[in-house]
Amino acid sequence: MHKKSGIALILASLLAGCANQPGGLQGEGLDLGDSQRVSRLFAYPNNCSVICYRDWTLEQTVEHYLQQSLTRDGYPEARVQVTREGERIRAHFAGTPADYGQPLLQLLDAGDLAYQGASQLNRDGKWQYNWYFFLPLGMALDNRKSVELLHFPPDYSLTQAQDYLRSSTTDRWAALLSYNGIRPEHTPGYQTIVDIAPIAAPASAGSTLEGVYGYFNTYQRQMVSELSAGPANASLPMVAFGSPVRSWIQQQYGVPLPVLGLGQIDAAPGRQVSVLGANHPSYIWYAADPANNHGSEDAANAAGLKVMAQDLSAACWQAGMGQQPTADPAQTLNACTTKWQVAEKVQTCELFFTSVRNLKPEAAAAKCKAG
Repeated sequence: MHKKSGIALILASLLAGCANQPGGLQGEGLDLGDSQRVSRLFAYPNNCSVICYRDWTLEQTVEHYLQQSLTRDGYPEARVQVTREGERIRAHFAGTPADYGQPLLQLLDAGDLAYQGASQLNRDGKWQYNWYFFLPLGMALDNRKSVELLHFPPDYSLTQAQDYLRSSTTDRWAALLSYNGIRPEHTPGYQTIVDIAPIAAPASAGSTLEGVYGYFNTYQRQMVSELSAGPANASLPMVAFGSPVRSWIQQQYGVPLPVLGLGQIDAAPGRQVSVLGANHPSYIWYAADPANNHGSEDAANAAGLKVMAQDLSAACWQAGMGQQPTADPAQTLNACTTKWQVAEKVQTCELFFTSVRNLKPEAAAAKCKAG
């Protein structure tokens, strides 16, 4: 009698466990497409060259990126399980809003357009042997605060990190957001990225990518339209980083954007988005290199300080507008430039010397006081 009761309890426990599987696996889950499509759009296998750096299955790879999205959306307790049913790949979510998968489906539909562009680029003989097709996977899908327009992701974000937000570029900008009051664990929600070239390439490949952007115009515009849409049809703020991206904004939307220049683009019918022009996050190391300032360390520091003030001001605007999307963009920018270029000029200086020149805080404070 007791033995049977024990077995019954075990069976009940197992059944309850099955019912609590991600997405309740008794359901169909979210259909991501057939395995060929999912392999293309998730850059699978991500890091194999005879021997795989991470020997993951396709399902494990998709789970990895979707779990990143859950965490960055602020659902750390949520889970996803990816299964294969015949040739179909399905994602089963648990602990998320019912419509959580819709932005993911939009991303993959846009990804199909990007893949068409990349394929045409290859047919035209312009694809390089060390490029990888790479969509912005693992971004916040549901609780985005702002959108970042960038050039292209570095190859190691895919092949080594398998994390779109793991790069010196994104790390530096996350630090700037944190200097502007955004808690470090919340910065990924502000860093939903659209690269105008969905191509992971060596960090030095910028010039070789010139001329490819036109292959991705439909993809780019669709991503801008969808990712800039906030709750209740509000628009999320957008930052355009670096001269290739600012030029792209002018070509596509007719809006010139110098550094700290503010504009409005028509992202979708009846919906305008505020866009701020900014330096590329890594530009400061070029600007502050004595070799690019006639060998003068003083001139290099002066150039670096100017860029640091611009970057802090841009990150301040992004943080402020991300927290209050209905705020006045011009007033927010004016307050941010006043803060970092006038009121907090000494702190701007100290942050430059600690984060770019790698001085100890005491040494940076002495340098800025002397200056």
